[in-house]
Amino acid sequence: MPGTESRSKLFVDGCLYTNGRWTMRLSPEGIDQRLASARSATLGTTDGAGRAHLVPIVFACREGVIYTAIDAKPKTTLRLRRIRNIEINPQVSVLVDHYEDDWDRLWWIRLDGVAQIANDGPLRETALAILTEKYAVYADQPPPGPAIAITVERIRSWSAR
Repeated sequence: MPGTESRSKLFVDGCLYTNGRWTMRLSPEGIDQRLASARSATLGTTDGAGRAHLVPIVFACREGVIYTAIDAKPKTTLRLRRIRNIEINPQVSVLVDHYEDDWDRLWWIRLDGVAQIANDGPLRETALAILTEKYAVYADQPPPGPAIAITVERIRSWSAR
């Protein structure tokens, strides 16, 4: 916007104008809608040497917290690398995205936060209840492993429209 100070920000119709340019950013309502309907995401953790580890997850969100759990799909152990990494460094990222060949329909949401592992107790019970609301299979096959609760500290998003 000509004449607008470079530090000013304007959010209009899903677009953010900042530092002299427009970027397509999702509205809070658009973010909530996409997070509620998305069936999977990618969890990013890092190990003690700073090496990234990415893994697909199922998830559910409630009041600024993302929940996921180590479910019953075949694994060699319940003490997975994501759990070990979170114990070392609880800072994580979750990426939820949508791809289509029609690039006007692309979008992504990255949620950065602090993860907490719940092996038992109220936090694990809350996580499993919220996950079961979204994933009916969890009613018959409850996750046997720990739950992870990620308190979201920052959200970044982009949409082609």
